[in-house]
Amino acid sequence: MDDVSLVQRIVIWSVPVLFAITVHEVAHGWVALKLGDRTAMMLGRLTLNPIKHIDPIGTLLVPAIMLLVGGFVFGWAKPVPVTWENLRQPKRDMALVAVAGPLANLLMVFGWLIVTKVGLATLQDLPAVGQPLLLMGVAGVFINTVLMVLNLLPLPPLDGGRVVTGLLPGPLAWKFSRIEPYGFAILLLLFFTNVLGKIMWPVMSLVFAAAITVGALPPGVFQGVLRSIL
Repeated sequence: MDDVSLVQRIVIWSVPVLFAITVHEVAHGWVALKLGDRTAMMLGRLTLNPIKHIDPIGTLLVPAIMLLVGGFVFGWAKPVPVTWENLRQPKRDMALVAVAGPLANLLMVFGWLIVTKVGLATLQDLPAVGQPLLLMGVAGVFINTVLMVLNLLPLPPLDGGRVVTGLLPGPLAWKFSRIEPYGFAILLLLFFTNVLGKIMWPVMSLVFAAAITVGALPPGVFQGVLRSIL
């Protein structure tokens, strides 16, 4: 498949990125609500309206820069507030709230896989419909895999770090959580030294392989489409 223009790339990636980060945050808030904390609901954050979740840097600036320079596309939304004191079992429940985000991304991987299949099925007879669905479907599988794997890294303040904090005994959990103020700087260091990609790519490849197998996609289709939109 031929490479797409910058304008086409923006259109292709906008919907999957917005859905990926919005549903991720809503999942945190919804699980928190089920476990006793109504903070996100009271602040109007249990909505799929992306405007409520947009972070000017993470939702707009960073994805835009990634699209301009090409390659890895990711972003983030405003974190959904969780008042841990309201949770029934705060230590355990914070871990459950944290894991809800990546789990939502995993479910969206398979949702976008269905979109990819529909795009392939209609590509020949209705290319005006099939091609956008195919391109956005592959973009959706990719961005949700990136966000899931990234957030599962055991580094506070990422979701994986909060899960580890919830699993560790009290004193160790407290010591581990003290990494959080430096977490973003550590993440940037890993990114710019290419260590982050080396950590994430093997896991991402397994998810892609599983999605391709489950979706029974023709060999090379996913990789070919992904190359054309990155």
